[in-house]
Amino acid sequence: MMTATSSPTTRRGLHPAWAVAAVAFLALVGAAGFRAAPGALMVPLHDEFGWSTSVMSLAVSINLVLFGLTAPFAAALMDRFGVRRVVAAALTLVALGAGGSVLMTASWQLLVCWGVLIGLGTGSMALVFAATIANRWFERRRGLVMGVLTAGSATGQLVFLPIVAALAEGAGWRPASLVIAAAALAVVPVVWLVVRDHPADRGVLPYGAAADWVAPPRATGGATRRALEGLAYAARSRAFWALAVAFAICGATTNGLIGIHFIPSAHDHGMSATTAAGLLAVVGVFDIVGTIASGWLTDRFDPRLLLVAYYLFRGLGLLLLPSLLADAVHPSMVLFIVIYGLDWVATVPPTAALCREAFGERGTIVFGWVFASHQLGAAVAALGAGVIRDTLGAYTWAWWGGAALCAIAAVLSLIPRPGSS
Repeated sequence: MMTATSSPTTRRGLHPAWAVAAVAFLALVGAAGFRAAPGALMVPLHDEFGWSTSVMSLAVSINLVLFGLTAPFAAALMDRFGVRRVVAAALTLVALGAGGSVLMTASWQLLVCWGVLIGLGTGSMALVFAATIANRWFERRRGLVMGVLTAGSATGQLVFLPIVAALAEGAGWRPASLVIAAAALAVVPVVWLVVRDHPADRGVLPYGAAADWVAPPRATGGATRRALEGLAYAARSRAFWALAVAFAICGATTNGLIGIHFIPSAHDHGMSATTAAGLLAVVGVFDIVGTIASGWLTDRFDPRLLLVAYYLFRGLGLLLLPSLLADAVHPSMVLFIVIYGLDWVATVPPTAALCREAFGERGTIVFGWVFASHQLGAAVAALGAGVIRDTLGAYTWAWWGGAALCAIAAVLSLIPRPGSS
């Protein structure tokens, strides 16, 4: 065990933790390119290949399942082999999946590219990467840093969605896919040059650490064993199941419903795909504001009460959405977009804080499993909404079902308490 006086030192000037956090933000932006793609590319793919909404939703569901299930193992792999190696490999997989998709001629290849390759790549970093950086490099401002890094995904959506939608309608969906691949690859050398696994690797203490700070023991043992042990430990706790189910509903009502099906639903009402994509990009703008603000609030208020408020506001928005969709953008739709954007992943900082408070040093791996439930919820919702659309001809019951789930999530959020494991 390394103490504060044996190697790391305090440091004047800008702390290296902020440079590491900045590059982590860029990496999350680069990996978020695909998050913008499915909704914008489903119509062009259907037009060219005739693939149904259900088939394309299945590819996204596979992606979301692997995205989620990879997360806790990625957290353990980062502990075992280092953040740089895992993140560089993850970004490369995203690039392979996005770039390889331009060669597709059959729907099973969509499942491989969109589902398997990109799912494994995005799942190998995602929010467990953000939690690892925040927990290792920061003793103070953890909630704020977690909020900023979480906003990296929203920034990726903001940056890429209008580009992807415009390219898909103009040059075609293949150039749009190549842009996503290039963005992921471009971040790899920056990650390798700047990111280090621990503050001690830079000869410093974590940001805000006291002079007598003692570093926790470094991880030992296999990554798979540590991830499964973390799940076995957490599964005995009621707090874990409350967090996991609530976060599954969070995933269902963001990535699964709005992220994948808002553009096709708006298209059903006569709105152009480019206009709908622009609205989702605005969600990304306000998501940045909302998530950073949520991180700031998490440092100061009870995370459970924040989650209750977030889920209730989201449920109200979904309840009203069917009456707001039209062939043009109206003020009521703009208000929905602003509120939904502020709430989009504002749930992440308080959920990560509750994992850390309840499970201590195991908190990051436990958060990986909670995040896995987020993606499983998103996968079920993505596929389920596609089936509802194909069966009933409209998305209305998908939006109303999401609203009911948000009420359940609000109740579950009151269960976890500090030290409740």
